[in-house]
Amino acid sequence: MDRREFLAGSAAASGLLLLKPKTAFGYEANSAVRYALLGCGNRGTAVATSFAKNTSARVVALGDLFQDKLDAGKAHFDQVNQSLGYAGPDQKLLFRGYKAYEELAASPHIDAIQISTPPYFHVQHLEAAVKGGKHAYCEKPVGVDIAQTNHALEIAKQADGKVSVDVGFQIRSAPPYVEIVRRIHGGELGKIACVEAWYNAPPSAYPDFPGASPDELRIRRWLWDRVLSGDILVEQNIHVIDICNWVLQGHPLKAVGTAGRNVLTHAGDCSDNYQVVFTYPDDVRVSFSSTQFCPANWFDVSARFFGDKGIAEAPYSGPLRIISDNPWTWAGSTTQPTGSFASNGAFTDNLAQADRKKDKGFIESITSGKFHNQIAAGVESARSCMLGRMAAYKKREVTWDELLKHGDKYELGINMTQFS
Repeated sequence: MDRREFLAGSAAASGLLLLKPKTAFGYEANSAVRYALLGCGNRGTAVATSFAKNTSARVVALGDLFQDKLDAGKAHFDQVNQSLGYAGPDQKLLFRGYKAYEELAASPHIDAIQISTPPYFHVQHLEAAVKGGKHAYCEKPVGVDIAQTNHALEIAKQADGKVSVDVGFQIRSAPPYVEIVRRIHGGELGKIACVEAWYNAPPSAYPDFPGASPDELRIRRWLWDRVLSGDILVEQNIHVIDICNWVLQGHPLKAVGTAGRNVLTHAGDCSDNYQVVFTYPDDVRVSFSSTQFCPANWFDVSARFFGDKGIAEAPYSGPLRIISDNPWTWAGSTTQPTGSFASNGAFTDNLAQADRKKDKGFIESITSGKFHNQIAAGVESARSCMLGRMAAYKKREVTWDELLKHGDKYELGINMTQFS
């Protein structure tokens, strides 16, 4: 759904709310959406907190594999909810262990579930939420391999018109990006010839976990694990590739690339750098690079689009603008080209309003009955990154068709019942 469709849907929903006191989901349109967080880590907690503070949703339930994470989530949302004038999550709606996702999906006291678990589990948890009749806010990526994305597309068919599903590409809701993409699609760059994009960030860090088994360590340190995360291109860099897909209105047709682990020495098998050239329709090439070993608090993410009438620069931090005979700069852009790194994704600068706008759009889709279904768009961006990952691993050109036919399938190799 693009911005114009969303605004049109919101306008229609306003009239609907005046005429019908109940939504298609069966509760009062003006009542609070009962919201559950599955995965009480840094990013999950930050996103759910944004929902609590910026929408009518109330965080009433929590689920996590580990008791310490569940306890921390409970303490946090007790404080957040108290500050908003209502009670924290009920003890009866705290679910721990491998089956926590099924218990959340089955609960009659929950309307929507936020899926903030390691990416390997996203599709499995999304399926349970949809089958349980729950709306779902699923963090990216929608799957770590082609088999999972195929499964996700089947879930999309089951969800369509029944529940609302959003994927966590909050940048598409950030006002500066919405406006610059509108201008690009309006022809202000003319014919786009090529793109350069990059994502440079510090490495992820974890505390020690004394006494943890190897399997537990893998899950607790999932950002270091290629199977659990999908590697840095699919898990983190996907935001920039999603912007490229958004602007270019499609997915790449082929890619060549390289990847390496040249600096990082911590446990795990994820790459610490990528260099990929994607070829999109009309022979538009996107030259993408990423690193994940930069100094702490140094963060540089951007995409630059070159057209025959001008250049568009779309950084997370710094001037977001179009350079042409008719120049334009987003009024709220900062002057510095790089920003500090927020490990929980709580960014400022050009992304300052991204989460709150995204959150409001999702909750309004529920209360209005104008349900979203962003699974297919999420799959397209995930597969775009998998294309680059496969090309880098194989060290040769890989086409979109080859990816879909022969894409890597990831096996976890962990008996999850031990965490019951």
